[in-house]
Parts: sequence; C-alpha cells; structure tokens
Amino acid sequence: MQETLRITEIFYSLQGETRTAGLPTVFVRLTGCPLRCQYCDTAYAFSGGEIVTLDSILDQVAAYRPRYVCVTGGEPLAQPNCIPLLTRLCDAGYEVSLETSGALDVSAVDPRVSKVLDLKTPGSAEVQRNRYENIEWLTANDQVKFVICSREDYDWAVSKLIQYDLAARAGEVLFSPSHKQVEARALADWIVADNLPVRLQLQLHKILWNDEPGH
Repeated sequence: MQETLRITEIFYSLQGETRTAGLPTVFVRLTGCPLRCQYCDTAYAFSGGEIVTLDSILDQVAAYRPRYVCVTGGEPLAQPNCIPLLTRLCDAGYEVSLETSGALDVSAVDPRVSKVLDLKTPGSAEVQRNRYENIEWLTANDQVKFVICSREDYDWAVSKLIQYDLAARAGEVLFSPSHKQVEARALADWIVADNLPVRLQLQLHKILWNDEPGH
C-alpha cells in the first residue's frame, strides 16, 4: 500500500513570508486543519482536496526544478504522512520548510526541515491551542511566527518572546501584522521603540497578488 496524502494544491510561486521571502518556491498545500483562526486566508484548504501518493507529489515538485519547497496547509501535521513527505523532500536535496500552527507535536519532523512555528495570539481566537512543548524542539534552523491583531496581541507576543527566550532558541522570530487589523507601520514603530530582536514580516503574496489562488 503506497503512502498517500490529501492535497489541496501544488504550485510554484514566490515565497511570501518567512526568511526565504521573495525566493521562488514550490508550495505543497495539504488539506485539513483542526484550528479556525479568525484571520485564516486559506479556508479553502479545510476540506476537499485529492488523494495523492508521495511518489506523485515528489514527481510534481521535481517538475518545477525548485531549490525551495514549502509544505503548508491547512495544518500539514494533521496528516501523519506529512512526516515521511518532509524527509523524502529533504533526501531529494531541496531546502524544505514546514508551516505549522504550533498546535500539533513537531518532535518527529526531520531536523533538516525549517519549522515555521506559529504561536497563536489571543486575537487569533485559537490561543488555547498552543502546544508550548514544541518550543523545546526549536533549533537555529527554525522560525517562530506571531500574527499580531492588536496592540494587546503585540504585548502578549513580547511577553512570550521574553518568557521562552525565543530569539536564542530559533533562528528567526517573525512579527506579522494581521491583514487589515494592524497597520504594518504601527507594528514597525512598536518593534523599533522596544528594540526587539525580531523581524517585521509583510506578506508579499498579499501585496503582489491580493491573495489570488496559486500564489
């Protein structure tokens, strides 16, 4: 029996966020997510999709001849076969990243993968789903992301940054303004005023393509 995953889409575009923002990347978007963040921009990946073998996914990715591959969702780790997919992508020589909500266990993820771990703020409406045990598995290859919905969210994120010493645990800490909820300039000013060891992250795909599917 071949290993399979339920896939919403596989496409080639520019990475819109994280430390590889702006670099051509193949995205493998898995179907399904147990969370319902109020700002979610990929609700179309909650259901549907197509059952695809791991061999077929690897073939489709290889056809683009990429350097970078991002496994995203939904929540990719909600499907157990995400773990072997990540390892096989690494074995194929790609620089692989995983975008995960932070609600599911990341301990089995191949250490070659750059985990982009969300910490859900109170404004996300899913703060209670944070699995703080995941922080123990962070390395310098990984990234922690906060989507900031308000000044209160910013203050909460700063408290977690300090409490867990995230700038030392992860290679990058990313603060991103929630689209149409916090002005990017305001968030930039807060970061500078507090001299935080974090990177302001703007979503290029929203700027360039206004969240059109396939980008």
